[in-house]
Amino acid sequence: MIKIENLKHYYTDADGKEVKALDGVSLDIEQGEFVAVIGANGSGKSTLARHLNALLLPTEGKVSINGMDTQNEADLWNIRQQVGMVFQNPDNQIVAAIVEEDVAFGPENIGVPGPEIRPRVKKALAAVGMTERVERALGSVNMTRFRHKSPLKLSGGQKQRVAIAGIIAMEPKCIVLDEPTAMLDPQGRKEVVATVSKLNKEKHMTIVYITHYMVEALAADRVVVMNKGHICFTGTPREVFSRVDELEKLGLEAPLAAKVASELRKSGVKLPQNIITDEELAQALCQ
Repeated sequence: MIKIENLKHYYTDADGKEVKALDGVSLDIEQGEFVAVIGANGSGKSTLARHLNALLLPTEGKVSINGMDTQNEADLWNIRQQVGMVFQNPDNQIVAAIVEEDVAFGPENIGVPGPEIRPRVKKALAAVGMTERVERALGSVNMTRFRHKSPLKLSGGQKQRVAIAGIIAMEPKCIVLDEPTAMLDPQGRKEVVATVSKLNKEKHMTIVYITHYMVEALAADRVVVMNKGHICFTGTPREVFSRVDELEKLGLEAPLAAKVASELRKSGVKLPQNIITDEELAQALCQ
């Protein structure tokens, strides 16, 4: 679905120096794949995200979405319908006074006929679990009552899920999330990760998930590790997070279980090499 070929993105900073935000990145992402992109601040991961729906254009190289070149102005409308973006701050993505209107905003803007919009809104809110959340939180509150609530009264995690619902209502093939949990508390982060995982598994939606929380990347099919505008290595979460020492050299911390297991092995404790979760560590220590 997404093909990135030798992508370079350079810009000039406030001091007049050229910054190579991306310097020769190549990556293929298949339809229905869940890819997490991790890296320290300044690694280029957010710059990469903005290239995927042509918010930024290459200095050199090429980005294609289902065969459409992001540098072809005639394809921009179709590209942005196929690739939706969710950003860090959910408050910056809320544009309407009530949830239903906010979710309907995108479909209205792309010209979806009026009679089709409300079913899309209902379907999108259900997809991110907002109906279930309200029922748990407010008892017997039904969907209609919830749709007319103000987004400002929702928690951070709920707001971000409404933002995701707004993207879903436009029926893209891919959602790119640029550090969507950076401003959320632990519960909000869990809600967003669970929502994204569900969309990937049940709707077969392509997910590109930018994060600096390593534990969130465990939900992905594949993890891409970036540093200074380059891709250092990729692999399954188990393959990537087993490389504890390499990650630390890049300024990244592997999930705690992987890190503890690595330290125990160094001290002489015999443990499997591929431990990455708390459950796996506990099981190995109890054997």
